[in-house]
Amino acid sequence: MNLPSLVDDALEVTVVGSFSRVGFVLRRLLFGWAPPADGALCGRTALVTGPTSGLGRAATDALASMGARVILVGRSAERLTAVRDALVATHGEDRFPIVVADMGSLASVRAAIDRIIETEPRLDVLVDNAGAIFPERSESPDGIEATVAVLVVGPFVLVSGLLPLLRRTPGARVVCVTSGGMYTQKLDLDDLQSTVVPFSGPRAYARAKRAQVALVREWARRLRGTGVTINAMHPGWADTPGLAETLPGFYRAMRPVAAKPGGGGGHDRLAGRRPGGRGDERVAVPGPAAAALRPGPRDAAERGGSPAPLGHDRGAVRGARPCPGGVIERPRGGRSRTRGGCVSGALPLP
Repeated sequence: MNLPSLVDDALEVTVVGSFSRVGFVLRRLLFGWAPPADGALCGRTALVTGPTSGLGRAATDALASMGARVILVGRSAERLTAVRDALVATHGEDRFPIVVADMGSLASVRAAIDRIIETEPRLDVLVDNAGAIFPERSESPDGIEATVAVLVVGPFVLVSGLLPLLRRTPGARVVCVTSGGMYTQKLDLDDLQSTVVPFSGPRAYARAKRAQVALVREWARRLRGTGVTINAMHPGWADTPGLAETLPGFYRAMRPVAAKPGGGGGHDRLAGRRPGGRGDERVAVPGPAAAALRPGPRDAAERGGSPAPLGHDRGAVRGARPCPGGVIERPRGGRSRTRGGCVSGALPLP
C-alpha cells in the first residue's frame, strides 16, 4: 500500500479528519485532484431531488457548470423556479426543467415519473439527495412513517420507475447521498415505522439511511450487467441550514470544521474521475456530482462484474457488505437485523 493510501486510511480512522474539510484539503494534495474539464457533462441529462438548498443546490450548480441538462425535482414550485431562474441567468440558456414532486407521496412521485418518461429522451444521472428529519412522528398520505417515506420508499419508487430511461442511456448512474449517521443505528425491519420505541427524529433518519445503503447494495447486485451503476456517497459534514435546524448541538460542535456547500475547498468536493480519463485520474467536484463523472475501471458494477465495495471511492459509505448466503436473508425464529451494514429480512425489489 502506498503512502497516500495509508494517510487516507488514517484519516478514515479519525472520523473528524475524514468527514471535515480537513479531509478534502489533505486528499486533494495526496491524490492530485484537479478541476473537471469544461463541458465534461455536455449532452448529458442529470436529475437532482432537493435541489433548492444545501448539498442539493451545490450539486445542481456543479452539474450545470459542467454543461449538463439538470432536471430540478422538489416540492415547492416557487423555490424551484427561483433556482431555475438563477441557473439561466448564470449559464445563459434554459436547460433546467422543473418537476414538482413530494418524495413522501407515492402518487406525486409516480406523476413525476410519468412526466419525465414522457419528456426526456435520456437520463444519465439521478441524484437521490432530498431528505428531512422530522421532530415528531407523522405519516405520509400512504400511511408510511414520514422519514421512511421521504428517504426510502419515495426514492425507491423513483428509481424503479425511471429504470427504463436509465437502461437505455449508455453509462447511466444513480447517486444516493447518504449519511454517517447510519452507523449509530441498526436497521430493525420489524419496526421500520418507528412504533415500538418512542419516536426520535435523528434515530428515524439514521435507520432510514441504513435502509437506503442496504438498498443500494441490492440495486447494485440486481443491476449488474445492465450498464446502470448505483453509488452511495457521503458528502462529509457540511454547514447547511438543514443541519443547523435539525441537529443544533452537533452543528455548533462541528461548524468550525464543516465545509460550506459549493464554497470551494470544502469537503463537499470529492473525488470523481474525468470522463475518458486514465484509471485514477481524479477530479475535484462537489460530492453528489462527483459520481456523475464516469469512474475508472475499478467500478466493477458498471462493467458487469461484482458491485464495487461501497467504501471503495472516497466519499462512499464504508462498512456495508453482502449478507452471508445472499444480500437479503431472514433468520429463522428471530427478529430481522443487520449484519455489519447488510440487511437481514424481506425487501421486495423488482
